[in-house]
Amino acid sequence: MPTDDSVGANGGGPTDEVADSDPDDVTVVEAAAEAAESLVFERYKQSAVRDLDVTVTFEEGVLDVDVYVNAPETDVTPDDVADEAAIAARDAVDDLFDA
Repeated sequence: MPTDDSVGANGGGPTDEVADSDPDDVTVVEAAAEAAESLVFERYKQSAVRDLDVTVTFEEGVLDVDVYVNAPETDVTPDDVADEAAIAARDAVDDLFDA
């Protein structure tokens, strides 16, 4: 099941002001996507993942992450892994803004 995780750039709502020293949108999207994919492949061997879709947008200070994982169930479900991947993406972006 896809996971949708939206937060403002500074952890709040979409009206948060974005400082001039904040990372650019491309950097934010790349960091979020990389973190989500890394988490999925920490949980599953790459060959076990039948389908992985990570969609990340960052517009007007709002991060939107959708993760879909199609993999065999193990001790965790693919839905749980998708949720964890979306959280990892958000945390990676938070780290960019905290730096």
